[in-house]
Amino acid sequence: MSETLLKVHAVETYYGNIRALAGVDVEVKRGEIVSLIGANGAGKSTLMMTICGSPQARTGTITFDGQDITRLPTHEIARLRVAQSPEGRRIFPRMTVYENLQMGASLDKLKHFDEDVEKIYTLFPRLKERQAQRGGTLSGGEQQMLSIGRALMARPKLLLLDEPSLGLAPLIVKQIFDAIKVLNKEQGLTVFLVEQNAFAALKLSDRGYVMVNGRVTMSGSGKELLANPEVRAAYLEGGRH
Repeated sequence: MSETLLKVHAVETYYGNIRALAGVDVEVKRGEIVSLIGANGAGKSTLMMTICGSPQARTGTITFDGQDITRLPTHEIARLRVAQSPEGRRIFPRMTVYENLQMGASLDKLKHFDEDVEKIYTLFPRLKERQAQRGGTLSGGEQQMLSIGRALMARPKLLLLDEPSLGLAPLIVKQIFDAIKVLNKEQGLTVFLVEQNAFAALKLSDRGYVMVNGRVTMSGSGKELLANPEVRAAYLEGGRH
């Protein structure tokens, strides 16, 4: 059994008096792809942000690579090699593609920049073509590639991806998911993925969790959840089977 890289235990997160996460338990082992699926507003993005320290969990613990990170500020969590490609991409729109990638590598003071940027360009050739272009002028799919590329420049041990397929054309979605598969299989990168496209996420994942109203209601292997009648009814009907 491979060791646990990320462990979220009994975590509750609040926005003011509103409880967004209600005792969440999630585990991600080294080298896995794990997905978190659920309806809009279920608390998936809140969990991602809580892992990164903003907002911080009010109760419970978050352990990364054997260290308790529950109370650490976001920049210190990033230094431990947790990188996030957030929902909505949040690239720097006035900076070029190249400059955005430099920002991702700034934790290492650009030590491995030349080597790493070539890896990103191999993974997403479109970014190489657009390297001198401002981020804000890219298409949605290109911005998503840039957001993931910027996160990868930090050489993460854990990559958090929040809704990478949101609003993208099916062909671009396939490219993004293929890239995630390559990173995991060839580089052993551990990935925790929040995704509304349940079919694509579970098909890609070793294991998955289902979140409803701030609680994890179900977990299992990607195959088990794809075959589960409740999951199919709630998240896969009308999709592909």
